[in-house]
Amino acid sequence: MAYLLPTEFVKKMVDAGESKIFMSTRDTVIRAYMAGAILALAAAFAVTINVQTGQPLAGAVLFPVGFCILYLLGFDLLTGVFTLCPLAVIDKRPGSTWRGVLRNWGLVFVGNFAGALTVAVFMAIIFTFGFTTPPSIVGEKIGGIGEARTLGYAAHGSAGMLTLFIRGVLCNWMVSTGVVGAMVSSTVSGKVVAMWMPIMVFFYMGFEHSVVNMYLFPSGLMLGGKFSIADYFIWNEIPTVIGNLVGGIIFVGLTLYSTHMRTAPRRVGG
Repeated sequence: MAYLLPTEFVKKMVDAGESKIFMSTRDTVIRAYMAGAILALAAAFAVTINVQTGQPLAGAVLFPVGFCILYLLGFDLLTGVFTLCPLAVIDKRPGSTWRGVLRNWGLVFVGNFAGALTVAVFMAIIFTFGFTTPPSIVGEKIGGIGEARTLGYAAHGSAGMLTLFIRGVLCNWMVSTGVVGAMVSSTVSGKVVAMWMPIMVFFYMGFEHSVVNMYLFPSGLMLGGKFSIADYFIWNEIPTVIGNLVGGIIFVGLTLYSTHMRTAPRRVGG
């Protein structure tokens, strides 16, 4: 069958989390690096579409191509392992520990950041002809995004930080739904459709994705954005990572696991 029942794909979620915990350091970092790089290219692609067409919906509709590519190639995003790895510990899989989960998260963060930073440098070179001219119109847009999504939040103080955190939560609610969506089908076309929908929602709504931001903000700094590295980490990356973690675990991982893997007993009789 092309469609898997919830009880079947939730078991696949736990299996995936377990395999990632025990994956070698080499493979974990390589897969995370490639995921960060491909997602960064997709972000650059979407921003370019938005600027050239003036239609943000067009960029949102096409951005998921990057997510689909990296998932089908077996690469790992921080947002996905936030959701999957804890399930192996919760399910008491032999040898699965929180220490192993944290090890995976740390390696994937480093790999994702390195991949996204590589593409940030490459695209900054393209947008400035090797840093010899002012940024192109797309480069200016990326610099503006960095300012708006750091200093823009900071201008609102604690309310801005709360907004940033909630956008991070909602982002990984959608992104991890895309990760799970790819498990509900055994066909490539089914996986792509199931991934595409929630990823499109997150991007169009302007939710905060920690790995996409690993590209946008370093790139923005290279392209003349008027914000600092400290602004980036304090007023975006760190709260976004925490929000992504909460959104993935609570609204996707634990909800699906609790109702489909650990189904409550049915009532008998009246």
